[in-house]
Parts: sequence; structure tokens; C-alpha cells
Amino acid sequence: MTSETSEQLPASEPTNEEVIAPLPRITLQAFCETPAVAATMQTVVADRRMDKAHARIQMGGPAAAVEAFRSAPTPNIIVLETLSDPATLVSHLESLSESCDAGTKVVVIGHVNDVQLYRDLIRRGVSEYLIAPLETLDVLRTLSELYVAPEARNLGRVIAVMGAKGGVGASTVAHNISWAIARSLDASTVIVDLDVAYGTAGLNFNQDPPQGIAEAIFAPERLDSNVLDRLLSRCSDNLALLAAPAMLDRTIDLNEDALEQLLDLLRASVPCIVLDLPHQWSGWVKRTMLSADEIVIVGEPELASLRNAKNLVDLSRATRPNDAVARLVLNKIGVPKRPEINTGEFAKALGIDVLCTIPFDAQLFGTAANNGQMIAEVQAGGKAAEAFTQIASALTGRGEAKRSRRSLLEPLVSKLKRRKAS
Repeated sequence: MTSETSEQLPASEPTNEEVIAPLPRITLQAFCETPAVAATMQTVVADRRMDKAHARIQMGGPAAAVEAFRSAPTPNIIVLETLSDPATLVSHLESLSESCDAGTKVVVIGHVNDVQLYRDLIRRGVSEYLIAPLETLDVLRTLSELYVAPEARNLGRVIAVMGAKGGVGASTVAHNISWAIARSLDASTVIVDLDVAYGTAGLNFNQDPPQGIAEAIFAPERLDSNVLDRLLSRCSDNLALLAAPAMLDRTIDLNEDALEQLLDLLRASVPCIVLDLPHQWSGWVKRTMLSADEIVIVGEPELASLRNAKNLVDLSRATRPNDAVARLVLNKIGVPKRPEINTGEFAKALGIDVLCTIPFDAQLFGTAANNGQMIAEVQAGGKAAEAFTQIASALTGRGEAKRSRRSLLEPLVSKLKRRKAS
């Protein structure tokens, strides 16, 4: 069968700003005909974005699917690989449609690039037709887009920032990255301070909200978009904050999925979410870090940071094979009289490039911290401010933008503005 050259099937090349959202709690069954596609589906199922999904992969193709669902309920998604001719495939799909439950989505993986076949399948209710051979991200992107509204495609990038050890300035980096994304790159952003007992985001942004992250994580069953809206503190038109209470009235013993509801709500509403992770190692911290779209590790040019950063980078490599490797930021470069590990040697030991180095400047950073300001507010155009904009641009895939557009942080912040105006 020949393929048309005047029209191409949708391209699969990822873009710098692309976010492949995690799938909701769905069921999926794949019926493959070749070992290569079956292997690809196995890597898809193992990806972090499929953590909530319950999936099963078997061989047999469309014929096996027809038999499997004659007397059994169908899952939310059926993935069919076919080597059959179009007529046989259509016959199998017609038989399958007789037993498909309402709402079941069907994705077909074929081996022929035929636009007419693609059109016929879409007309018959097939959600998507993919052409083998496939990359893991091709399949993940397709499955994710089945549950993401077109207007929400540019929402939900989660950036997790964690220090390689305590005191390296990871929170300062996280807060200034958020500021740069919101102000310099004009992307609406929420900064989430997850260091519930000792968080400094409220201090650094000169905010003292009566509510914040504690109300979101200690009672997730009550959390919805309206509650989250009330918990947000607005720092600027494009930047909102979920502050930590910084109180010791209770310990932070959270379940691994304690942040699931919060992150789902933020992903669906905000283009960019920056998580300021505490320097501790628990189930919920590990899961939150590894489920982010981007991981930023902040360290200093010394041995403890090198060891710990290597452990974090190795972990991210092993558990996130379909994601970019963790990013490394070296902070406090050039502390007087302190011996430092060379940046190149640091990067070589970890096997990754250093995303950015931030010079030590006690006067600048101390003034910003004491005044509740960001570095760019104290010294706009300085090396440190430029470093944060560089990091923000690399993490979001955005170049520096003008700030003439209105805020995009809706609906989470718009209600706050109306409430304060009234």
C-alpha cells in the first residue's frame, strides 16, 4: 500500500516547552503483534507518568482483543498493534465496537504510513493511529493527550529544586528561579514551599499569609480548586505562593501520595510550578522529586555536595529513563579563602554539565534576604540575576520575554485579585 506525500501524519518531535502530563487513574490493555512494540509498551508502562494507571500488555493483536472483551468489560484505553491489511483491521474494530463500553478509547499502532487509513480510523472513532517503530515518548505523549484538553497543553510543568546538602542555598535558588520565570519570561508560576517546619519562601517574598501549604497537605480530601485559590498568596501578577507555616506544632510525617491532589490541581491550572523541596529523605520527598518534569540539584563546589549530588543524579538516571537528566546548579562560587572543587571536575564526576554557576556575594544575597526581596529587585542586571534568568530559560525552553501581557494565572489567582479589590 502506498502512502500519500502531499499530507503527513502528525509529527512526533518534542518541543522545548512540551510537557507530557501524567495520566490519571485509568486502566489500559495493549494487544501487540511484534516483540519490538511490546517492548516499547513495557517501557511506557514503567514510566513515571503512568504511576496511577493500571496496565496490562499481551500479544495477539486486534483478534486477541476481540476475544478478550466478548464477555469482559473494556478498560479505559485499548492499544492495538496491527500487521493486518486495512479491511481485516476494520473488521476487527467493528467486532470490538460491539463489546466496547462507553468512553473506551482505542489507539491503533500500525506499520503503514497511509493517510487515507488514518482518516478512516479516526472517522470510525479510533482516538489515534501511530506508526511503528515508536519511541517511548511518542506513545506517552499520545496517551497523555487523550486526557488533556487542548487549551491546557501548555500547563503543568513541575520543577523540583533540592539541595545536595543543607545550607547550599537551594531555597534561594528556587525562589529566584520562580521570580525569573514569572517576571523575565512572563510565565505564570506558583512557588510551593514544602519545607513545612522551616520554610523561608514567606520571608523571602515578604509575605505572611494566614494559610498555605499545611492546609493543602494535611487535609487533601478537602482540597479542590476553590480551596487552593484561597490558600495562594499573590506576590505579583504572574507569581503566587503556597507558603510554609514555619511552625513546630506538628511533625511532617506524610504519606507518599500526600501531594498528589495538590499537584494534580496545580498541573491543570498553572503553566509552571516550582517545588522548594526540604533537605530530607523520606518517601514523599523522593516521590515528589522523581515525579517532577525537571529536577534541579543545587550544590556548592565541595566534597559533600559532590557525593550527594552524584547520588541524586544516579538515582534520577536509573528511575527516569525517558526524562532529561537532573540539572546541576553550583551556588556560592568564590567564597574567600575556601578551597573549591573546579567546576569542570565537579561536572565530570557526575557525568553531566553544570547548568549554571552563581557567584558568592554575601552583601547582595544578605540584603535581599533581610529585605524580603529577590536578587533582581536588589541588583537588576547583575551576574546573579542573569544567572537565575538563564536557569529559568533552560528549564522552561523560553527565551526572555516582554512583560506586557496580562497574567495567565487563572483561575487560581484571578479570584484573589477580585476578593482583594472588593
